[in-house]
Amino acid sequence: MNDTICAIATAPGSGGVALIRVSGPEAIAISNRVFSPKNKEKDLLTLPARRLCLGSVESEEERIDEALVSLFRAPHSYTGEDTVEIACHGSLYIQQQILKLLMEKGCRMALAGEFTQRAFLNGKMDLSQAEAVAELIASTSAGMHRLALNQMRGGFGKELGKLREQLLEFASLIELELDFEEEDVEFADRAHLKQFASDIAGLVRKLADSFSLGNAIKNGIPVAILGETNAGKSTLLNQLLGEERAIVSDLHGTTRDVIEDTVNLSNITFRFIDTAGIRETTDVLENLGIERAFEKLQQASILLWVMDLTGSDARTEALYRVIAPRLEGKKTLLVFNKSDLLSATELEAKRPLLPEATAERLYISAKREEDLLLLKRRLVEVAAPAAISSGDVVVSNIRHYEALIHAHAALLRLMEGLEQNISGDFLSQDIRECIHHLGEITGHISNKEILTHIFSRFCIGK
Repeated sequence: MNDTICAIATAPGSGGVALIRVSGPEAIAISNRVFSPKNKEKDLLTLPARRLCLGSVESEEERIDEALVSLFRAPHSYTGEDTVEIACHGSLYIQQQILKLLMEKGCRMALAGEFTQRAFLNGKMDLSQAEAVAELIASTSAGMHRLALNQMRGGFGKELGKLREQLLEFASLIELELDFEEEDVEFADRAHLKQFASDIAGLVRKLADSFSLGNAIKNGIPVAILGETNAGKSTLLNQLLGEERAIVSDLHGTTRDVIEDTVNLSNITFRFIDTAGIRETTDVLENLGIERAFEKLQQASILLWVMDLTGSDARTEALYRVIAPRLEGKKTLLVFNKSDLLSATELEAKRPLLPEATAERLYISAKREEDLLLLKRRLVEVAAPAAISSGDVVVSNIRHYEALIHAHAALLRLMEGLEQNISGDFLSQDIRECIHHLGEITGHISNKEILTHIFSRFCIGK
């Protein structure tokens, strides 16, 4: 924290403009040594905060570039430190020369995520907000963007902070009772604590349950493509992705492993999972692939059950009996493929297939663009993720989810202990454990290893 750091804050490569960020105790002084304002009467050391200054970046030998400098004085900056941002032309040569000059004058190169880490350590944001910065940068859909923006505003951390304060108050009262154990004094209202523990457990559980939605929005709604061999699953995957991702062959059992990839449809990210064709076989590797297909079916939110219209009705019905018990809670689309190989009369004769199936049916040819557009439109409608408003808190971070699960378990033990009227020191231990796990989310309780892991995933310059 005593070093002054610098890095390129814009994307790698050449561009119209590049931004070089300098932060630390000597940020203004070092920048002043390499920057010459166009108005010679001005000086970065005396320039008021949050002002722009036009001038040139110069070494002892030459002028490197004309640049526009932004000045932020501590604590009113992103990092909470004195910060200078140099907007120069986006030539790779110019960027590297300015960085080299800054390091010669006393800066060092920033580590990945070090600017945001300093913002966290200086109290400009809590840890959940810092993680949201990385997720905002990585967002590729409207849902991911909204999730990250909501979390970055700090509502999640503030809510958890209030809960921690109330829990700390109860813990301190119960621990105070231990000092007066012989007098049998009760400072903490047990009835109030029971009600509060029940309320907070419900809130924590609700936050943890939102992870399934948050994870789907962040990593893509999982869609399993299932069916018998040669039904056209791999062809369908390739068409949905717009590239030859899976090998297509007339041979049965070509796909033996799980193939996954994501695509954005109408601002919703889908994670398509092509699985091995399901059939009876003695091939050990193929059977392993079929087992994985059923595992992925359990994990998927949506099932595309692909059936071959030119195949055997008896095999299709037999497969239905195997898969049907696994469909509970799944949004299922029955996709009857290869309709282009049947006449209108033959296609009509196939429509009564599987009369007991209540899932929606689509009759398509994976090779026809109009049929793919219809399937994509129905996928978007079926996915229909819940609308997220600016005030909603949806958990999308696995670290937060695990901490909430542990906090909820501690609250359940607390409620059980209150029912059994156990000793205050055991109650205090459960409250302290809940406080600990909630504090892990916001960074009130953290260790160097966790912080290093979190910020190492950031880009350099942020």
